[in-house]
Amino acid sequence: MARKKNKTIQTRARSLIANEDPKSPVAEQFRTIRTNLQFASIDKELETMMVTSASPAEGKSITTANTAAVFAQQGKKVLLVDADLRKPTMHYTFRVDNTYGLSNYLVSSRSVLDLVRESNVENLDLLPCGPIPPNPSELLGSKKMERFIKEAKQTYDLIIFDTPPVLAVTDAPVLSRLVEGVLLVVRSKQTDQEAAVKAKEQLLQSKANILGAVLNDQDVSASNYYYYYGR
Repeated sequence: MARKKNKTIQTRARSLIANEDPKSPVAEQFRTIRTNLQFASIDKELETMMVTSASPAEGKSITTANTAAVFAQQGKKVLLVDADLRKPTMHYTFRVDNTYGLSNYLVSSRSVLDLVRESNVENLDLLPCGPIPPNPSELLGSKKMERFIKEAKQTYDLIIFDTPPVLAVTDAPVLSRLVEGVLLVVRSKQTDQEAAVKAKEQLLQSKANILGAVLNDQDVSASNYYYYYGR
């Protein structure tokens, strides 16, 4: 019984609310994130970005998925890439298998379009992690990864990468050098302030362009302010 309840909670937590309940206040907040990202890259339209967090369990993956969904709903052709080659989760959110994906591209001659999957969101394609490799950071910083981005740009308007937490492994700072911007997710009452600052410093040391931060899971009271302006 407890196992079934936990599975239900996990499914609900991984729901793509921007697609399943687009009129909800939470979905509106993801559209606000989309607008702010567009203003943050006003001189040049954003084509590649990644989402990360300081530590695990801060909501980066579900933030990434919903952000990708609202960009797709705007009419952009979006590719969401699970670049967490250690603990991938995107295949759970979109309910696809993870037998092949990004890692296959990085170690073979397969093309991007041969590996991507269509999602249930119009204009949004997904590239899962694929088999977990023994050397994730080396693959993410490789010339093949640069080639992947160049090839994907030929088909997609925007490529969004979900990456591991900054303080856990070096993967996110490594990949940040290859994308145009980074979105940092922090969780209310969970993310330690010192950890958030340290994550920001590590990204800046890697010459990352930090577009902004998302405060996740903030407590709000049901009020007119909430319904008009969200959280």
